[in-house]
Amino acid sequence: MTIPMLAALLLLVPGDRVTGRAFASRSEVVAKNGMVATSVPLATQAGLEILRAGGNAVDAAIAANAVQCVLEPTGCGVGGDLFALVWEPAEKRLHGLDASGRSPASLTLEELRRRGLRRIPARGPLPVSVPGCVDGWCELAARFGKLPLSQVLAPAVRHAREGAPVSELVAYYWERGVAALGEYPGFREQLTIDGRAPRKGELWRNENLARLLEKIGQEGRDGFYAGDTARAIETYMRSQGGFLSAADLAEHRSRWVEPVSVDYRGHRVWELPPPGQGLAALQILKVLEGFDLAAAGFGSVLHVHAFVEAKKLAFEDRARFYADPDFARVPVSELLSAAYADRQRARIGERAARGVEPGNPALGAGDTICLATGDASGMMVSLIQSNFRGMGSGMTPPGLGFVLQDRGELFDLEPGRPNSYAPRKRPFHTIIPGFVTKDGEALLAFGVMGGATQPQGHAQIVVNLVDFGLNTQEAGDAPRILHEGSSEPTGERMQDGGRVALEEGFPWETVRGLLEKGHVVGWNHGEYGGYQAVRRDPATGVYFGASESRKDGQASGY
Repeated sequence: MTIPMLAALLLLVPGDRVTGRAFASRSEVVAKNGMVATSVPLATQAGLEILRAGGNAVDAAIAANAVQCVLEPTGCGVGGDLFALVWEPAEKRLHGLDASGRSPASLTLEELRRRGLRRIPARGPLPVSVPGCVDGWCELAARFGKLPLSQVLAPAVRHAREGAPVSELVAYYWERGVAALGEYPGFREQLTIDGRAPRKGELWRNENLARLLEKIGQEGRDGFYAGDTARAIETYMRSQGGFLSAADLAEHRSRWVEPVSVDYRGHRVWELPPPGQGLAALQILKVLEGFDLAAAGFGSVLHVHAFVEAKKLAFEDRARFYADPDFARVPVSELLSAAYADRQRARIGERAARGVEPGNPALGAGDTICLATGDASGMMVSLIQSNFRGMGSGMTPPGLGFVLQDRGELFDLEPGRPNSYAPRKRPFHTIIPGFVTKDGEALLAFGVMGGATQPQGHAQIVVNLVDFGLNTQEAGDAPRILHEGSSEPTGERMQDGGRVALEEGFPWETVRGLLEKGHVVGWNHGEYGGYQAVRRDPATGVYFGASESRKDGQASGY
């Protein structure tokens, strides 16, 4: 494609060709009694099924997630972790759940270094940490659910046993997963059809997972973290040279945490505290609040330059400070303070920064799925769940139908740092649910999956809604900015300024202006994240749903 042709294409995409208004792949979905938005239509329908049966938004979120564990194992599963934000309408309060697992008690930093490792490998037994998903379901159900867990998991059991068709993008990523993980015992036997990935529209059955989900529905967390299931996981891991044990599983507990927030132009944006990276989204927004983005316009040089430079600053702090708070002092309030944001904003110049140091807060003495639900009472849930790196570690215990996560890859193997590896420690986490309130009322449950894309995506969604006046669907469909190459919590340092990837839709004048400021600009496909959102009008109780046009999903209500 020639440069003039590319420029013409880029100028066409941002607005609708007929009206010139902000582009959306479809209109928002509008409903009164409930709304579910997921990346798998059958998961969305399962959530609605549970709402219609008398369940609430939490029940619907668990049901939808369980169906995704069956039909989208490329991004989630019972072998992964889970985080959630739950709006309780009676108290007008947001609750946070950290259902992430710890590293094995018997694996030490000394052992990893003895093996000559500079970082934990992405696959195999070493990156496996305790799966938190099932305990997360049980905690959510016990505190907020209305229906028995067995009923909530029934749609997932039905799909796993009877078979359901695989959607297009899931089939594509499943094929890549088989290529990467097919060598590990148990994977091809349980996660393929005759050794290959299921194709688009092909029925997928997983009887092993159906039995496990039934067991969890009947026995709760003990159906996963104790008894035969835990022993089977330990036996398999030992056979593969791994360290995860039945004792590690038995000791695991999720924790309820206080969400953290900042005010952004009259909207309060909420995230979970570390070990997740939600703080980065809030830090980006507080720096951007000092720029008049609305006057500059979406896709302007100022918009993109300010966003990228704010992201660089936030990600340096992410690399330096974000870690398990049980093992490290994380200066959350200082990192989110207005005074600190002012100091950070003053570091942004006219040129792209090639390398930046972490800020100096007053210390004193992230493949994934996301979904959103809402019910008639006004309860709303933002839930995110992941195996990490798509289908996880490749470790697939026989007879259970799922792959264990590889989240432990995100530990730092250099001693003495906040995110340095230690036994029984939670690794730095990429998956983050998001929420927005205004004037004390729930407004938006949302998420944007995709590794390091997530805090960038969260910040962009809020900016699109607040600064540029886009609706819930338009805010997700608008072309995205992705900066790559920042310093990481695993020890890597940015020294060259990284690379700005612009999704198709930004004007050529913006690309040229960024190049003149010293940015390295490029394009890629498939790395801009996956968005789901449910917005509620506090005055009427009407829900507006949006689903990611880059995925297979669906927002639907009744």
